[in-house]
Amino acid sequence: MPVLGANFRRDLEIRRYPVLAYALVPLAALVLQAWLPRVLGPYAWFDLPLVVTVYFALGRRSPIQGTLMGAGMGIFEDALTHHAIGINGIAKTVVGFLAASVGIRIDVENFTIRLLLVFLLSLASSATYVFVYRVLLGLDLEWNWFTELFTAVGNSLIAMVLFPLLDRLQIRD
Repeated sequence: MPVLGANFRRDLEIRRYPVLAYALVPLAALVLQAWLPRVLGPYAWFDLPLVVTVYFALGRRSPIQGTLMGAGMGIFEDALTHHAIGINGIAKTVVGFLAASVGIRIDVENFTIRLLLVFLLSLASSATYVFVYRVLLGLDLEWNWFTELFTAVGNSLIAMVLFPLLDRLQIRD
């Protein structure tokens, strides 16, 4: 029995999506992320661009594509909010790279593993954001880790609904 290499295994399990899905899903996430916090106010405990970045990075299993997806989502999110340009870009770039790297190593078809990854990567994004803001920029930032914990839980709950819907967009051979 021949032994399959890591590249062969990875190539078999890469998910493919229509081109419109790559354009419209991130655009919808960015628009909703900019609009919903104005409606919900302090109860907006979610980060839709982060969830979409994690989903596509886990599905494509390419660190380069995950990094570029995270960078693009973060930069556009910064452009639509009052944040300094690049802070979310750096945080989501790190998350996109980590999600794709983990997707290569372990089987991410399991729904529980996906939710745990969204939770942990949401906390990693928050930690990167705080590091860039406080250490690299030297700015003061009011930060509450309980809020970030609620955001990570909110992202996981959104992923519970959004991931199965996005799985239906997948192109099956």
